[in-house]
Amino acid sequence: MHFDVKQHLGAVERSVSSPDRDGRAARAVTLSRSYPTDIQELWDAITRPQRIPRWFLPISGDLELGGRYQFEGNAGGVITVCEPPSRLELTWEFGEFVSWVEVRVSEDGADRARLTLAHIQHTSDHWSQYGAGATGVGWEMGLLGLALHLADPAAPKPDTAEFAASPDGRALMVGSSEAWGEAAIAGGTDPDTARARAGRTTAFYTGSDA
Repeated sequence: MHFDVKQHLGAVERSVSSPDRDGRAARAVTLSRSYPTDIQELWDAITRPQRIPRWFLPISGDLELGGRYQFEGNAGGVITVCEPPSRLELTWEFGEFVSWVEVRVSEDGADRARLTLAHIQHTSDHWSQYGAGATGVGWEMGLLGLALHLADPAAPKPDTAEFAASPDGRALMVGSSEAWGEAAIAGGTDPDTARARAGRTTAFYTGSDA
C-alpha cells in the first residue's frame, strides 16, 4: 500500500482545548477532515454497521439512540445523541475509563462534506504521559481509513499490521504525532512538555525508543 503521506497529513485540521466536563477539568482533542462526497454518504459510512468495519473496526450492539455498542477489541459505550445526518454523540468506555466522542457532519462547499470529531476526556496520568497524540493519532488513522473507503467503497480494508509496519505507515504516524504536539502547544501546553509527550506517543505507535 502506497499513498501520499504529506497529502493525508495536510488534510487533517487538529486542535487541543481544555473544557470542563461534569465540573472537572478535561482535555478535548478535535480533528476535522473534508471528503469528496455528500453529507448523506458520509453519514451512512460512519453509522451503517455493515460499513463501519470496512474502514474502522468490527462493531456490534444496538446502533440507535440510547443503544449500547461495542468495537471489537476496543471501546464500547452508549449512543447519547443521534440526529441524522449531522450529529452523533456517544460515551467511549474502555476498561474503567469513560470519555466522550462528539461527531459533526456538514457541507463543505460543492460536492464535499466535512467530518469533525472531538474526543473529550478528563485529565489523567495517561494524558500527562502521552498528551493529545495518544488519542489524536488513533483517530487520525481512522479518518484515513474513512478516506480510503469513500474513495473505493468496494475495496477491502488494508491490513492494519502491514500498514503500521510499512514506511508510509510509520511516516504517517510519526508526522501525526509531531503535528499533535504542535497542536497542543497552540492550545496552551508548554512546548517542551508537549514535544516530550509527542515523542513518547511516537515511540508507542512505532515501537521505537522514546
